[in-house]
Amino acid sequence: MTPLVLSLVAAGALAHAAWNVTIKRAGTSGPGFLWLTFVLGAVVFAPFGVVSLVSTGVDLSRWAGFALGSGALQVGYFLLLQRGYRAGDVSVVYPLARGTGPLLSVALAVLLLGERPGWPVLLGAVVIVTGVVVIGLAAGRSTGGDRRAGVLYGLGIGVVIAVYTLWDATAVTTGELPVVGLYWGSLLVQVALLAPWALRDRQLVATALAHRVAIPVVGVLAPLAYILVLLAVQLASVSVVAPAREVSVVLVGLAGWLWFREPHPVQRLVGASIVLLGVGVLTVG
Repeated sequence: MTPLVLSLVAAGALAHAAWNVTIKRAGTSGPGFLWLTFVLGAVVFAPFGVVSLVSTGVDLSRWAGFALGSGALQVGYFLLLQRGYRAGDVSVVYPLARGTGPLLSVALAVLLLGERPGWPVLLGAVVIVTGVVVIGLAAGRSTGGDRRAGVLYGLGIGVVIAVYTLWDATAVTTGELPVVGLYWGSLLVQVALLAPWALRDRQLVATALAHRVAIPVVGVLAPLAYILVLLAVQLASVSVVAPAREVSVVLVGLAGWLWFREPHPVQRLVGASIVLLGVGVLTVG
């Protein structure tokens, strides 16, 4: 992993952790809130997206196809994640989703993209996923959750993470689409697809508008975090970037302990150490 790729992944992890912590601190979620962040993101990144598309002269029909698939997968991810959190324990859904997602991404990159990662990369990926699961299992259980439902949702969400990672990686590598242009198109699709759920109860949207700090933070940092990851994918293989980006889980886990006084600090620190060890192995590999 080159210093530039490492910097992009690290910056993306910081942005990803920041918007996740912001949502937790605000204590809000739901289609109304998410839709408002998508709208803001689409507006903020519009100038950059349009300029990147015009300057590169991409085939707009090809761009539209990739953007439609990307946006649909992202909306599916958010809706499935929320259903998973309602049906099962967060302590089951979260680690399974964040652990299986990058592991499947590596497997699919080998099978579908023809990547041939060396043993250091594969070892680093496994170590990182192990650390992510250790951190995730440090979360307290919610009450009344169905463990089997949590397992099924966690695995399903992990599959969606792997699929959208491979889809977007293909778009910006083989498809040669500009990263910002692709994800701006994805945001437009997300706005359109989530609108029926968000606007079904306009009172929920009005309530979400009260989060005047959380909406701009999430609306800007969530797309920025993913854009940085896709820029890294253009310079390194999915097998390296997909596991390495999970360092954001370390930051969120530590913030949960230090900021929100969540339990099991020793387990969080052990998991963080394992993830960082895995990133170190990737860097060497």
